[in-house]
Amino acid sequence: MRRTPFILTLILGAAAVLAAQSGREVLRGEVRIDLEPVSDFSVEEQLPLDTAALRERAMAETAWFYGAMIYGWSFHYDIGERARGIAEELELVPLGTILPGDPRIEITDFEVKDARVYLWSDYRPAPAQLQRMAKWRAGSTRSAQGYGHGPLGVMPPAGIENAAERLKDPAERWLTIRKQALEDAARAALRAVLRGGERNRPKEASGYISLAAFPRFWLDRGQWAASGRFLIEVETITPFAAY
Repeated sequence: MRRTPFILTLILGAAAVLAAQSGREVLRGEVRIDLEPVSDFSVEEQLPLDTAALRERAMAETAWFYGAMIYGWSFHYDIGERARGIAEELELVPLGTILPGDPRIEITDFEVKDARVYLWSDYRPAPAQLQRMAKWRAGSTRSAQGYGHGPLGVMPPAGIENAAERLKDPAERWLTIRKQALEDAARAALRAVLRGGERNRPKEASGYISLAAFPRFWLDRGQWAASGRFLIEVETITPFAAY
């Protein structure tokens, strides 16, 4: 089946979204962060975190998720196969970002309750952002749920010995941890789409992927687990027969 090119789909869908929404669409999301003393960076991690640090961490996640919903990523996925010694590898390249200080982010509620932080927010996309979002609702985009895992922590850059240096930009390092789990969930969602749409197992695929809604994270047997729903546009598929 012939697929509508990504850019053409984006342009055609944008007019419909703008006409229907007139710029009034509001995205909503909730971020939850557990207060349990998990050693997610290093032994120098300053625990417990104060309210300001927790809010910064929650705001960093919030901006990241809205960016992933509006802009998404381009992807190249080598499915891999053990029998042929081909490694599985997923490359995600962000197509745009939203910063935590974006004025379109409106915090509607912030609460610390039952050893957990809750942050609720709204985001009102600009017309250009609505055009980006139009692609995710048109054409041959498919929806898939994915579950993934990532490590509890990340090592600081090589050569950094000073504790103060190791603790620089903790919100960014926190996102690094979350991203590893969410990228694994995206990989699982891509595998599900490719298995359901292709008779023969492909070698690799490329296209575009975005978040459909804010994901969820939790601790699972010594790892971070992530669950997310993704919107996926597969542009090219290379079968094993081509090699």
